[in-house]
Parts: sequence; structure tokens; C-alpha cells
Amino acid sequence: MKKKILCLLFAAAMGTTGLNAQWKPVNGKITTPWAEKVNAVTPLPEYPRPQLVRNHNWKNLNGLWQYTVLPKGGGDAIPGQYQGNILVPYAIESALSGVGKTVGKDSILWYNRVIEVPASMRKGKLFLHFGAVDWAAQIYVNGTKVGEHEGGYDPFSIDITAAVKKGTRQSVAVRVWDPTDDGPQPAGKQVKNPHGIWYTPVTGIWQTVWLENVPETYIVSTKQTPDIDQQQLQVSVNTAGLQPGDEIHVSAWDGAKQVAAQTSADGQNILLRIPDAKLWSPQTPFLYDLKVAVKRKGKNVDEVASYFGMRKISMTKDANGIQRMMLNNQFLFQYGPLDQGWWPDGLYTAPTDDALKFDVEQTKALGFNMIRKHIKVEPARWYQYCDQLGILVWQDMPSGDRGGNVWDQYPGFISGLPLDKTRTPGSEAIHKKEWKAIMDHLHNYPSIVCWVPFNEAWGQFKTKEIVDWTVAYDPSRLVNAASGGNYIKGLPGHIMDLHRYPAPMMPDPDIYGDKQILVLGEFGGLGLPVEGHTWVSSGNWGYQSFKNQTELYNKYEEFINRMPDLIKRGLSAAVYTQTTDVEVETNGLYTYDRKVLKFSKDKMFRLHQQLYNKGLVSQ
Repeated sequence: MKKKILCLLFAAAMGTTGLNAQWKPVNGKITTPWAEKVNAVTPLPEYPRPQLVRNHNWKNLNGLWQYTVLPKGGGDAIPGQYQGNILVPYAIESALSGVGKTVGKDSILWYNRVIEVPASMRKGKLFLHFGAVDWAAQIYVNGTKVGEHEGGYDPFSIDITAAVKKGTRQSVAVRVWDPTDDGPQPAGKQVKNPHGIWYTPVTGIWQTVWLENVPETYIVSTKQTPDIDQQQLQVSVNTAGLQPGDEIHVSAWDGAKQVAAQTSADGQNILLRIPDAKLWSPQTPFLYDLKVAVKRKGKNVDEVASYFGMRKISMTKDANGIQRMMLNNQFLFQYGPLDQGWWPDGLYTAPTDDALKFDVEQTKALGFNMIRKHIKVEPARWYQYCDQLGILVWQDMPSGDRGGNVWDQYPGFISGLPLDKTRTPGSEAIHKKEWKAIMDHLHNYPSIVCWVPFNEAWGQFKTKEIVDWTVAYDPSRLVNAASGGNYIKGLPGHIMDLHRYPAPMMPDPDIYGDKQILVLGEFGGLGLPVEGHTWVSSGNWGYQSFKNQTELYNKYEEFINRMPDLIKRGLSAAVYTQTTDVEVETNGLYTYDRKVLKFSKDKMFRLHQQLYNKGLVSQ
């Protein structure tokens, strides 16, 4: 028996070694410390959906797949041959994919893999989940097209039950088309010719792919919205296959103690009373557990675990009549970095889950209490870490159809130029559909306190319509209409947002302060290239560059010491550019490879504490 176990362990080890031998990162660029920890057998193996957890009968499909790149006009037939292996879920252009190829608008990227579906996953329904695929994906199982999806930043799921054949081995193929900046879709900062503030394309699968087995009657999703003033949590549960007499049971937990429970016939508009709630904040990021079950004749048919935070984000005038951003009915100055979420080895995808968590942990350790997630959406686990660590999040919509980006940097000045850019009907429809999908996907994360539909004037269109819709669709959060763009009094939304480099400024409180919250949505950009830790050897830049860390810190300290006076005058929040260097931008707190922090962590933490002094504002 012992000999048999040793043989099995040896075979498993040899299998792991064999798969790793088939993959290696593309050489030529800097890498993060986590790149060497990537395992080709089980990259990013963690459970990918923290707000709807079924911890049984799921299977991670990350790993080596086959790939090929074919001309776009070559038809939709599944290829019979492939060019090599690609490590999923790293985009094909990334080093960690093992490929490092650009695809572009005139080509199609195909993936293929034979997967094992054990007998234990064959009862009920079988779903194939994709965390994110950029941009248009068509999915085939055993040669049958089972579904398609457009959207590079929201997860999607496909019921593949009917396409699964007898036996354990099943073939999965994925066809992807991504025109990057040549198409009408949101692309964020991706361009076909990277330069300046525009970065390498990301094509194809870039978040976890996984299988899940669910019963015929199952919980599809939940939506939970806290209301601290009414001391309650509103919950809606979306189900499929519900039978007459079934009941949906929802309960809230503080550790092992149940604090509230309700039963519903349809799962809609359930109110859980949460008296004397422990409020979620950066200082005390308390999270309640949420359990949801479908019951039939007293027995659980399906059950999922989730969580929530009791917190409120709002606006209220201070004693001087200036609108202030309030957390839990108290003013808290929000300060954090512009976080673009790019990686030199994985591009959109962090090499490991530890790497994903690192950026959030270090932001907190440096004394920030907020992150502006800049024109990108992260994997769900990133938002969970913000929830757990107590980081407020402003979530941008990834921009597309950028147009001329015409806007003026002077608050109060009306340029006379049209506020809205021209888009095709197709482009408008894509933006609206993907923005709604992103908001739906991220609704349950308490850390998200602000939606940002537009950045500057990048693709800004029908501003009032889009912003008013966003405000109405999620009244539980604030809306920053156009961070840094078009400073016109009466712009919809809750926030007037100025971008100013490098020194801090603020929108004029005499013009805007009585109607909207005043924020500095971007400033800083202080650059310091660190030899051996840059994307390229020359051509690196920052908005203002320095020769050493001492000079860099002194200028940063000067800027932060100006901030208390701005807070007194009406500033509610500020965003410093940026968390890390990104490609040729060297204005990060960290180098792009995360190996060098350009500042003293202790000095930064102490410096930032003056910004959270409640005595700066007369409430």
C-alpha cells in the first residue's frame, strides 16, 4: 500500500514537472517577485466568486490550453490544429501566457482544451464560468456552440449541461475577437501601438475559467443593499427552477451568532433588521456573513454563502454650506492612489492571488484609505480584499471610443465646445450594456462607494442621460460624472472633480460648493525611474521627474502639507497618481515590478494622518 501511494505521488510530481516544462514566461521584460511562483498546473487556483460561494462541486480550469491565431475572415469553424500552448488565464500578449503575441482586429484567437468532468459533477446542471474575456467570445463544447458574450470586464456563465457527452472527457473551445482601440468597445488604456499613458493590448481570457455543478433548482445571484439609518439590509435573491412550495431562507451572522433571518416565497425585497449594527469603515471594516438557502419540505435544495458590510455613503452640507462626502453620516476625508491594476508579467492579470492582495495591503500600510480603480475592473477577489482591509473604492467605467478628449483644465471656465462626443448607435449600446453589467457584478461589495461613468472626456457622450441613469440605478452610492473633465456648473451627479498636475488644487467652492462635493480626482504624478526596474531602458517619464528618493519625498511632503488648507476650504477627497509605475510611466509609489517602494512606508503613513483630522471641518 505504501509503495502504491509513493508511486502515485511520484506520478503526480512528474505530471506537474512535465506541464511546467511545456511552459515558461516570455523573456525580455521585468517581472514581479510572484512570477516565479506561478505553477502551470494550477495558476490562480483560488475560489473566484467570494460573494456567492458554493465550496463543493467546482473545478478550476486554469492551466495550459492550446491556442492558435487565425485571420478574421477564415470562418468560424473550430481549428483542427493549434500553434502551441498558452497558460490561462494570462492574456496572450503577456509574458506569463508563455506566448507574447499581439492579435489585433484582423485576427481571431482560438483556445482549446480537453477537460475532465467527473461523475460527481453530472447530476443537476453544469455551468462553465469565465471571470473575464476581452472582448467578444464564442464558446463551444464538444463541437457545439453553447453561448457567446461581449464584454471584457464582467463575468459570464453558460449552461453546458446539454452539450456534455458520455464519459469524463469533454472538449472546450473558445473563439475570441478583440479589436483593442480599433473597435467600439470599452478598452481602457489598451492600444495597438503602446506609448506614453497607453499600454499593451490584452486579448482573450484574463480571469479564471471554472466549472460548477448546481442542482436543478439553484440560486443564481443575490443583491444586498445596507441602510444604516433604518438599521436594515435589503436582500433580493434570484433563483432558477423554483417549485411551488419552495422557500428562500436568508440569515445574517456575526461570527457564530445569528443576528437576523427571514423566509420568503420568491426571494424578493427581503428586509433583515440589523439593530445596533457594527458599521463598516476603513477604521473598522467589519463584515457580516450572509447565508442563503432554497428549502423544500424543510431541507436545503441549494445553499450559498455571502457577506455584507453595514455602511452609508452620502453628501451633506457643512457649517459653511459646502457639500461634503460623508461615510456613515460623518465626514471622512478620502485619500488614495490612482490604481491601474497593470502587471509587467501578467498585464491585466496579477501573477498570483498574493500579488493581487499585495497592492491593496500596501495601499493601506502607506496610510491611504481609498483607491480609485482607474478604467479597469479587477477580479472579484480584489474587491473582497478591499472589503476585508477597509479600503474605500471609486470604480471607473473602462473608457472606449475616446474621440479627441477635448476639455479644459480651468475650473469655472466654459470652453464653448460640445460636452458630448459623437458615437455610433452600436458603440452607445455597448457602453450602456457593459456599464450596467459591471455595476450589477460589483453591487454587493461594501468597499465601493463611488461610480465613475467617464474619465476626463474620453469617449464622454450623452453625459446627463448616462449619469442620471447611474444615479437612479444605484442610489446607495455617489456618482462622479466625469472625473477630471468638462468643468461646467450643473454637470449631473454628486461630484465636481478636478485633475491637476503636479501640485494639488481644488474646484472653486464659490462656484460649485453649494451643489456638489469637491474633489481632486488626480494630482501628483511625481516620477522617479529606478534603474533595473523599468519597462524600457529609456523614454520613461513622470509629470515631474526627480533624481533620487529624497528629492521625491520632499516634493510629495510639500504637496501633502498643502492639503489641510484645501480640506478646510471644502475639499472632500483627493487621488494621487499612482500606485505603481506602468510601462513607461515612472510616477508610481512602487516600481512596476513591485520590488522597490520609492518612499519610506513609516514616513508616508505618519504624513497622511493629518488629512483625517476631523477638526479640519466644521460640521
